[in-house]
Formats: sequence, C-alpha cells, structure tokens
Amino acid sequence: MDSEEKEMFKDLLWLNAVIATELIQITENTSQILRKQPPPDSCVREHGELRETALAIAEKYRPGTALGPHLRGHQ
Repeated sequence: MDSEEKEMFKDLLWLNAVIATELIQITENTSQILRKQPPPDSCVREHGELRETALAIAEKYRPGTALGPHLRGHQ
C-alpha cells in the first residue's frame, strides 16, 4: 500500500467517525423530540461511551481536528 492509499484510509476512518458520532446525536435528539423528554440516562451514558470510542479512533489517525471539541459541546 502506498502513502496516498494510507492517507485515503486515514481520511475515511476519520470521516466515518464523524458520521457515526453525528448519527448518535441525531438519535438522541429524535428520541427527545418523540418522547418529549430527555432520553433515558442509560442511553445517554452508552452514547457517550460510543462517542468517546469513535473519537479515539478518529484521533488515532487524524489528531487535533475540531471533532473532539465539537463532540464535547453536544448536549
């Protein structure tokens, strides 16, 4: 695998982490709208763990992006 291919895979891993974390947020927001109350604490906690895992993967290959601050700013 050449360096261009490696960079492409790093980009794809990072982008997939962005998509995954945004989908988690959409799920929480939709749940809150439909329930007319916040999602269950267990879901919020588990989603936080999933976000942190995706962020760790993203930062492994693309450290220092705006993804971490963005995710930690979600409510």
